[in-house]
Amino acid sequence: MTRTETGRTVRDLMHPDARCVGEHDSLRTAARMMRDLDVGALPVCGDDDRLKGIITDRDIVIKCCAEGGNLDETTTSELAQGLIWIDAGGSVDEALNMMERHQIKRLPVIENHRIVGMISEADLAKNLPDDRLAEFVHQVYGRG
Repeated sequence: MTRTETGRTVRDLMHPDARCVGEHDSLRTAARMMRDLDVGALPVCGDDDRLKGIITDRDIVIKCCAEGGNLDETTTSELAQGLIWIDAGGSVDEALNMMERHQIKRLPVIENHRIVGMISEADLAKNLPDDRLAEFVHQVYGRG
């Protein structure tokens, strides 16, 4: 099975114009943004407009709602997860390897220290050969 997507960069596959939710915004604000943008994850950006992490719809439900948390008082920075990202000029192989290694389905894309897009499993599904997509799915979902 080939792992090479020669010549293709993350920019070729990413969804451009990712919108950030602010690190001081409430989870309710984040949830409404997700609804309005029809996305399941948002990058969390600080006052300096730099990536601070990512928050998912699942984070909101599992880590706040299910625990009896307050959507209006809990901020996105309280739940934002790791600073895993890739440069827009990075190779598709680099992105796949990073997503597989960290078992993540979405990856923020950075250029000149600013977020310029997101690459998701949906972007991969539209652009990868079936065998490579199957390998990605096995690596992300198949490991326990």
